[in-house]
This record gives sequence, C-alpha cells and structure tokens, in this order.
Amino acid sequence: MRRLKYLPACLVLLCWTPLALAQPSPLLTPEQLRADLRFIQQSIAATHPQPSFSADPAAVRQAYKYIAEQMQAPLSPDQAWRLLAMLNPLYADGHLALTPAGPLVQSQAFLDAGGSFFPYEVSLDASGALRIRAQLGGAPSPLQGMRITSINGVPAEQIVADLLIRCHGDTAAFRASLLSLRWPFLYWKVLGAPDNYALQFDKGQQLTVPGSSALPAYLAGNGSFAQQFRFELLPRKAALLTINTFAWPDKPQFTAFTADAFRQMREAGVQTLLIDVRANGGGNDDMWIDGLLRYIADKPYRWASTYRKKVIKGRESASEKLGDVIDGEITSWQQPQLDNPLHFSGATYLLVGGRTYSSSVLLSNVMQDFGFGKVVGAAGQARTRQSGGTQRFVLPNTGLELGVPRLLFQRPSGTGGPALLQPDIVLPDSPYNERELIEALLALPAPPA
Repeated sequence: MRRLKYLPACLVLLCWTPLALAQPSPLLTPEQLRADLRFIQQSIAATHPQPSFSADPAAVRQAYKYIAEQMQAPLSPDQAWRLLAMLNPLYADGHLALTPAGPLVQSQAFLDAGGSFFPYEVSLDASGALRIRAQLGGAPSPLQGMRITSINGVPAEQIVADLLIRCHGDTAAFRASLLSLRWPFLYWKVLGAPDNYALQFDKGQQLTVPGSSALPAYLAGNGSFAQQFRFELLPRKAALLTINTFAWPDKPQFTAFTADAFRQMREAGVQTLLIDVRANGGGNDDMWIDGLLRYIADKPYRWASTYRKKVIKGRESASEKLGDVIDGEITSWQQPQLDNPLHFSGATYLLVGGRTYSSSVLLSNVMQDFGFGKVVGAAGQARTRQSGGTQRFVLPNTGLELGVPRLLFQRPSGTGGPALLQPDIVLPDSPYNERELIEALLALPAPPA
C-alpha cells in the first residue's frame, strides 16, 4: 500500500515542475508520445521475467494511466522524459530505468553551446538534507558540509523531492545516493540552467554564485583507467585496492593491473587487504572472478544459486520458447587456485557503500556466503537479490533510453535474507572524506579475522 499512497504525491510535484525550461528542440505530437509510452510497456513485458519482484503492479498501472492522460499537447524530448521518468521509482530496480540518452555527450554539447551547471557537487543525507560536498568537478570547496535550504527562492526539500521522483533504484536510500551523484545533470534536465544560483543556508547565510562550465565529476572521470582503478600500500602491512567499475572494456588491462597489485602485496608482506567497491556500479562478473577471487578464494564457489529468466528474441531454442519464463539453478562452480604463487591468505575486507550495485553486490554476496572476507561499510541500499542481463532500448520518437533486465539472481547461499546488502562490520562512511572509513577500519583494536 505504501507505493499506492506515494503516487499522488508524485503527481502533485509533477505539476509544480517548470516544464517550460526545456532546451529548444523539436516537439513531439501526442500520438508520438503515446507510441513511446506503449513501447515502454511492450519492451518491459517482452523482457522482464517478473516486474512484481520489485514493483507494485497496481501503482505502476495507475502511473501509466496518469501519464497517458497528460499527453494531450506536444512536448520536447526533455519534457517527455520528465513525465515518463515518473515510472523509475515505481519499478524500484536500479537496472530498470528510463534515462536521457548519452548524458556525457549531451552535457559536453550543452557546455560547448555556452550553458552552465549547478556549481557544486552535493550530498543528500538520510533525512533528505542537501549539503555541498565539493565544487562542480570535485575540487575542494570552503562551503563543504553547509546545508542548502533554498535555491533561487525555491525550498530545497521541494527541489529534492521533485528530482527524486524521476530517479531509479532499489530503495529510497539508493535513489538519494543516485541523485547525490547526478545532481547537476538532473537539476538541468528538470529545472533548467539559470545563469546564477541564489543559495540560502540553514544558518542564515546567503550566497549568489554563477553556474559552472565544469563537467560533473561522475561524467568527467569515466574514461580514465587511473581514476577507475588504484592500488596503494598502507601502513600496518595493509593494502588498498580501489575498483570503481567492473565494466572496463579492456579486461586484459584490468587483470594485468590486479596481478601486479597482488605481486606488490606479496613482496611487501601485506597481511590485510581492503578492496574498495563503494563507487562500483557493476559490470561483468568475470572481471572480479578472474581479477580478484582467483587470488583470494580458498574453496569452490558460485556467484549465485538460482535464476529466473525471460526468453527474449534471439535467445530462443528448441527447449526454450520466446516469452517463456524459466527458473533454474547455477550449477557451474569456480575452483580455488591455492597453488597460485600470488594467492593471498591474509584478512580481506570489501568496502561497500551507497553506489555499490549490480555485479559488485554479487561479489559482496560471494564474499559473505563463502567466507572469503568481511563486508564493511554503511547499511545497505541495494537488494542482495539482483536483476541482470539488462537489455537496452531506444524509444523510437523521444530517443530516450530504456534499460530492462531479463534475469533475476538469488545469492549463492540460496537464503532469502537479508533483503538488502548488509555489511558484516557497519561503519559510518563520510560523503566528504573517503579515507575516514578506511582509517576507521584499520584503527579497530582487533580486526575480525
């Protein structure tokens, strides 16, 4: 019932949104808009094995009905996204999302044309408070930690709520983390891009600042290997391996990097390994199977226990017909490589956070279920039962992108709980200093084995 109560609030907020702030672009007719809405429904129905695993079907039906009723006048693609994206939180799955196409390309073109973004990276806490984290792009700001109460005269809580109802993700906390990360881009897409921002803070301070021509940090660093992967030897015979994605296109480059890291660990006599996947949104499981667990696993393991899949076009067979929903068991097990000269048998900790998702959640499940290490961080925001095999679609008229999973996985142990990723060691994770969690873990008087 909670999601049914939630939907009308979304509709009220939608009416507040200044849709006229969209970028100039060709308008789409109501017929084209409704065709894209049908395309979304049909794509999900043909691809997802069980939408009700995360969504309330009644709330979703109500949203489709409302959205169709609003398609009475022409809209731009951005305006259409603001309307259609109301579906995102209702599906409540980080792999099922309707998003603007090519955010990096769009953002760079916007800047090249003289546009500017909200000038700060931000953080949303559990209560929804909006705080400055850094300058746009990630440089330190003297305003770090200050709470914004209004922007250009609009209460911050109203703006936060209006952006959150377009965000996708498993839980409200997950969507808040996503909004924290993508705030400048989503603010532009929903509220436009004024030249200046009049900020009011909770202690009465006021500040007017111009928009920034920097790229948001989450877009600027995606193409750099050095920003995605780092290795560092730490005091007390510890080491830190930061893995920000498992979607890197050059797997040999990644596995060479991790092999060199484990080689350095052996030479330095490292006894404690911290693997940081707090910013890792997932990718391919074979990246961590071949790049990490080949050095850590000490017993046979599998990455999941059971699956549910939808047979989609191009994957039919004599025994699996198009549209079938099939339940099965993962029967392939990975064997440990105990004779590997780089095998690590010290204490291993997997650091998780609000942006840990998809394949990195599956890694966390494996670490816990097979005892390969302790999971450390703040309370979970993502489900341990993950969807996957995401299929990508482009809406024919608006050009928006739709992601739909075709698989559901149960964690290796086969148990139903915990429902959300739950660290073995719960420690606070500061949004302003990623080193605090690391230092807190290493400072424990007797680190758990």
